[in-house]
Amino acid sequence: MKRLNLIIHIVVIVAVAALFVFEFTSWGPQAPTAEKDSAQAQGEQPETASMQGDLRVAYVNIDTLLAGYQMYQDKRDEFAQEQSSTQAELKSRSQELKEKFQDLREKLNKGLITRAKAKMMQQDLGQQEQKLYQLRSQMSSKLAEKEQVIYRQVLNSVMDYLDDYADKHNYHFILSYSFGGPILYKEKKLNITSTVLKGLNQQYNKKESNNQ
Repeated sequence: MKRLNLIIHIVVIVAVAALFVFEFTSWGPQAPTAEKDSAQAQGEQPETASMQGDLRVAYVNIDTLLAGYQMYQDKRDEFAQEQSSTQAELKSRSQELKEKFQDLREKLNKGLITRAKAKMMQQDLGQQEQKLYQLRSQMSSKLAEKEQVIYRQVLNSVMDYLDDYADKHNYHFILSYSFGGPILYKEKKLNITSTVLKGLNQQYNKKESNNQ
C-alpha cells in the first residue's frame, strides 16, 4: 500500500497552523512573575521544556505511529487482499480475451470461417475489450476511493484519541513530525509517540474484542 500522502498533507497543515499560532498569539514567552523569580532563586527548574508561558506542546512521529498502529496494519492488509483479488480478476479476463483473439486469427488463417463471420466475431471481441477497459477503470477508481476512506478512518481515530489525551495531560498542541516536514528541530523529551501508540492500540484492541 502506498505511503499515506493524505495523512501527511493534513498533519503538515496542522503543524504549520500550530507554529503560526505559537508565533503570533499571547501564548508566547511572558515576563516572569514574582513567584517564578522566587522559584528560580531557590534553584527550581521550569516544569518542562515544552512550556512557553502557558503553552504546552508535544509531538508524535507519524511514520512510527502508523507503522505500529494495529488499526492501520489491519486495514492495510485488508486493502492489499482486495487489491490483489482485483488484479487477479482483471488478469484472468484479459488472458481469456487474448485467447479468443488468437483463436479467431487461427480460424481465419486456416479458412475455417468466412471473412464476414470473422468480421462479426472481431467486432464482438472489440466490444468485450472495451468493456474490460471500462471495468479496469471502475475497479481502479473503487480501490482509490477505498484507500482514501482508510486514510480518513485512521486519521480520525488518531485525532479523536489525541483530543482526549491532550485534554487529560493539558496540552495545547500535539504536532506531527515526519522526515522532510515543516518541523526542522524538536526536543526528544517532547516526543510522546510511544505513549500515544500504546494507548491507541489498547483502545483499538478493546473495541475489536467487544465487536467479536
